[in-house]
Formats: sequence, structure tokens, C-alpha cells
Amino acid sequence: MQKYSTCPKCSHTRKKSKDKCLSTNTETGGFFCHHPHCDYKGNLNTAETFVAKRKKDLGGFSNTYDLDRVTTSLGPLNGELPKKVLEFFNARGITQKVLARNQVGFENNAIAFPFFKNGEIVNFKYRTLDKQFRQESGAEKIFYGLDDIQGQDTAIIVEGEIDKLALEEAGFLNVLSVPDGAPAPNTKSYESKFSYVENCEKELTGIKKIVLAVDNDGPGQKLESELSRRLGPEKCWTVNWPDGCKDANDTLVKHSSAELAKVIGDAQSIPISGLFTADDFFDDLVTLYEDGNKGGESTGWLTLDKYYTIKPGQMSIVTGIPSHGKSEFVDALIVNLARENDWRFALFSPENHPVSTHIAKLIQKYAGRPFGKQYRGHMSRSEMLQVEPWVNEHFYFIAPPDDELTVDHITSKARVAVMRYGIKGMVLDPWNEIDHSRSSGKTETEYISECLTKIRRFARAYGVHVWLVAHPTKLTKDKNGKYPIPTPYDIAGSAHFRNKADNGVCVWRDVLDEAKSVEIHVQKVRFREVGKPGLSKLKYDLFSGRYEDVLV
Repeated sequence: MQKYSTCPKCSHTRKKSKDKCLSTNTETGGFFCHHPHCDYKGNLNTAETFVAKRKKDLGGFSNTYDLDRVTTSLGPLNGELPKKVLEFFNARGITQKVLARNQVGFENNAIAFPFFKNGEIVNFKYRTLDKQFRQESGAEKIFYGLDDIQGQDTAIIVEGEIDKLALEEAGFLNVLSVPDGAPAPNTKSYESKFSYVENCEKELTGIKKIVLAVDNDGPGQKLESELSRRLGPEKCWTVNWPDGCKDANDTLVKHSSAELAKVIGDAQSIPISGLFTADDFFDDLVTLYEDGNKGGESTGWLTLDKYYTIKPGQMSIVTGIPSHGKSEFVDALIVNLARENDWRFALFSPENHPVSTHIAKLIQKYAGRPFGKQYRGHMSRSEMLQVEPWVNEHFYFIAPPDDELTVDHITSKARVAVMRYGIKGMVLDPWNEIDHSRSSGKTETEYISECLTKIRRFARAYGVHVWLVAHPTKLTKDKNGKYPIPTPYDIAGSAHFRNKADNGVCVWRDVLDEAKSVEIHVQKVRFREVGKPGLSKLKYDLFSGRYEDVLV
């Protein structure tokens, strides 16, 4: 007797994904796919467990896998999963048909979930029945179910493999699961937990709509926020689970597959712009009432924190007399943020050319010792080699060709850096090195307003703090031979540098001061929880390239 079903190898890749092209003989156990471009065949009676070939001589994990050995049952005993495993999934509303299509197996007393990429297994995730997890050491981190979004323009992202299987029971195949669940927020390794987004960048390119159906708890909401930030909030939607349910599988078990499908169908777009009601911000409103607005991250200098802290999604304009240390100050600031808060940055800094010179400065500021053997007290080669990987992990350099130096091109590279690396800060240093060609009929003031708006919108949309370094117009020295302290109003071109900035900072020093003190004038702060106008004095250490508080 012949039975027909969809093919676990090719059906999800074709337009007619529900076409029952797989034929199975219930007497002999033989099965094969009738689709002319698919070579999927085998025998249920000789089915083997999941086996991924490991290259012991290399000590690594191979992504080679013989798909002819994959069957629709894939268990360790005569092609069947153990009874206790079937009972485990049955209690969660997951049928053998769904387990078979996703090729769920059982190995070494653990459920085995294979991670496919372009038809090849690149990783396994193992789960014991008492909820202990592990993955193959050194394997590529990707979304679970990645091949199921091939040819799709919509994807659903969940927090666990069982949630993906639950959504398949509700009729959804185009479902991805993050490989490690929701990582604990506010940890040093938090940003690095999203490498799977970068590894799946190509497959995600054609996706126009992403439904974030993650867990309804604190870590899940943090995960939703970070995925939305990296993938682009304009294409992300969110769901509201029924009362008493925290995820897709909960909804399937406590309600039904129809209710689960309805929840996904009722997903709402994440607000970007437009008209909203107060209810759209109800949770934020309650948090604001209870906790107030939270300030930004510390700059690393106590005297400056009284006036200026760093908050994602804002734009700071930094100005100052040439050679007064604007770039040195910003570099020291971002090194502090990277070291203390694990922030990552995209840097457009053509004056720090070649890029290797800029990298050397960052290494010096982190190590606190001069870079290069030509300097007295320099860091050792081993010290340099120890710090370089840290710089490599936290700083990414935007250095486009000369015909791509526009604000649009630079922010497009920064959007890629958000997705790939999870940057939270960007430096544009300086403004005058950007290509400012503008169409005829558009005034300089109009052009600058347009550019600053684009930069600020990027900062807010992607939760990135942007520092824009801009030189003032030529100033006249006073009778003592000192330059006055410039403000954003003194930047050439437009008062918009002051008006559109969230924060305005001036770096100024007395060139005759032997103490090498530097004044940081905080001249504008839009939001009071971030700081307030004021003056902080720092001392620059030429030996280390660092700044220190000057305590009065």
C-alpha cells in the first residue's frame, strides 16, 4: 500500500509546498520523491540515527551529510523515535509528521535538532528531556529552520526549536528559531550572542516582513528589541500571546492550532512613525511613572558624568579649535564605553589615515602605554597582540572609495554594521571630509538640515549614538593670544548644528597651559536625564593617550 506526503528535503523550497510528492510503501518501507529535481529516497526499515560526520583529525565539525540516509522517521531504533520522546512531543502537541519533516532525532539520550543551511547540516542542538542543552563545538551558528525561508518574503522568528515545530502544527513552515534562546541582557558577552544574524545575512536579504514571536518575558522582550534593531524595525512585527501563555508552544497546548494561527495573523507592526494612541505606549508609560527616565552610560570620567552621559539613539555634535584634541577625546570616550559596557562602534575617520594608525591609537588608549618601539616605555609586542583582538571585536572602520563619501553611503554601511556586529555607537570625524555635493537650487543651510536629519533618524531608528565632529569657522584670538571657546553655532554652514543636536560638546584647551588640562564644555543637553550644561576639566596624558579627571 502506498502513502503520500510532502517531501522533507524539497517541498519547503518549492512554490507548491503542500504537494504530496513523497511516496512510501507501507509493506516494504521504501520511499522516494517523485519531483524530477529531487533525489530523496530510502527505506524506513533500514533508517539510521542522525549521523554528522566529524573530522577527528581536524578536531572540528564537518557540515557534510549524506541526505540519502535521512528518512521520515529518523530515530535510533528501526526508524522510530523512542516512546518517551514521542510522549514528550505529544504532550506538547507536536505530531510525528512534523518531527519527520524537520528530521528530529535522538542521540546519546538527547533529542537532536539538525540545523540545515542550503541542504547541509552545519550544526546540531541537543536537548535532554530534563531541559539540558548543548551544541556541536565549533559549529556555525545559524537560525534553526533556515532553509524553510528559501523563496519566502515573510519569516517568523521564535525563541526555541519546539516553538518552531508548534507553529508548523498551525500551518506555518517559514519559521526560524534563534539557536541559543534569549541571551541574558547586560552581560559582557551579550552582543556576541547574535553572530547567527550575520551568518544568515544572505538568506534574510529577500525577507520583507519579519514576525517576532518570541517569549513573553523580560529576556524575550530584550531579544525582540535587539532583533528589531538589527534586522530593521521598519520590517518587523510583534505578537500578543493569550493570557497565561508565554510562547507559541504554550498557545498550542493551552488553546489550539487555530488560535495559534490567529495570534500570528493578528501580529502588529512595530511603531516607526505616524499617529499613535496613548495605549500604544502603555507599558513604557507605566515604566516611566515607576522608574523615571534612565540616564545614559558613564563617559568614564566622574567630573564629566555630572553634565554628560551617553544614551543610544542620540546625536552629539563635538566641536573645538583645530589641534585642541576633539578626535583624541572622542576616541578615549568610545574606548571607555567599549571597555566598561561592551559597546561596539563604526568609525568614519578619514583624518586618521591610514586605518592602521587609528587602530594603533585605540590599542594605546586601551593598554595605557605608547604604541611602537620608537617610544620610551612602549608596550611590548605581546601586549599589542593581546589587545588587537579586543579592538577587532569592538571597532569597525568605514572607509569607502572617494565616490561613496556621502551621508547616504556612510549610513548605509553603518546599517550593515548594526546588523552584522550590533554596533551601538558611530563616529563621523570630521564633517568636512564627507562629500557635500548638492543639487543646484538647494542652499547650504537646507542641505545641512537634510543631512543632520538623516543622521539623527538613523541614530533613533537603530538605537545608535552618533558623534559628529565638526570644525568651527575661523576664530580670532583675544588680546592674550587665546582663541575663544566655540559653540555649535560657530560651525561653518548653519545654525542647524546647534538646533538638531541632542547634545553639544566643545573640547578646548589653553595651549600655554603646561598642566595639559583640557576643558570639556557641555553646551547643550536636550534631555535632562542625560545631563546638563556645564564644564568638566580633564588632564591629557601624552604617554598613554588617555584622559584623567581633574578633581578640584
